[in-house]
Amino acid sequence: MDDPDQARAYAGADFSEPHQAFVERFAQFFPRHRPRRVLDLGCGAADVTIRFARAHPGCELTGVDGAPAMLALARDAITRARLDHRVHLRERRLPDTTLARHAFDTVISNSLLHHLSDPQVLWCAVVDCAAPGAAVFIMDLYRPDTRAQAGRLVQEYSGNEPEVLRRDFSNSLLAAYRPEEIAAQLAQANLSCLLVEAVGDRHVVVHGQLPL
Repeated sequence: MDDPDQARAYAGADFSEPHQAFVERFAQFFPRHRPRRVLDLGCGAADVTIRFARAHPGCELTGVDGAPAMLALARDAITRARLDHRVHLRERRLPDTTLARHAFDTVISNSLLHHLSDPQVLWCAVVDCAAPGAAVFIMDLYRPDTRAQAGRLVQEYSGNEPEVLRRDFSNSLLAAYRPEEIAAQLAQANLSCLLVEAVGDRHVVVHGQLPL
C-alpha cells in the first residue's frame, strides 16, 4: 500500500477484532513460549505489532514492511504507544538478504501472504530469519469458493467502510490462497512441520515450531 490515501484509509479502519484475535490465537497455540526477539513480516501500520508487544512485555520486535506510507503511520502509532524502545521498523521488500539470519525466536505475519505473487518469498524469509526451535505464526485470508461468497463477506465485514477498503478487501479475498495451496507451499519450502488451519469464515493460520 504505497498510496498515502490508501494507507490512511487502511490504518483508520477498525480491524480490532481480527487483530486482537491474532494475538489471542498466538497465545493459544504457544501457551509456554515466551517471545524474546520477534520478527513481524509485513507489519503495515503496526497495529498487530503494538498489540503483540503489549501482550508480551519481555520481547523486542522488528517490524518489516515495503510501503513507506504504511511505515510512516506505523512510526506515529508506535510513538503514541510509547513503544519506541522495543519496536523497531525496517523498510524492506521480500526477498531481502539484509535481515538477520536465524536470529528470531518468534516470526509472525498478518495478511501479507495474499499480497505476494510468489508466496515462497515469505516462506524463504521464515527459513532464513527464524532461529532453531522458533515459533512461527502466520495469519491470512483464504480464498472463498465463489465470487458471490466473497461479495457476501465484503458486505458483512466492510459494508460500512470507504469504497477503497471494500475494493481492497474483495481483491484480497480473491487473491488469497486456499489452505491446501498453502500446505503445498510449505512442503516446497521444507516447512511441513508447520500446520495449516482454517479459522472462522475467512482466515487461515499457519503455526508451529521449527526443529531445534
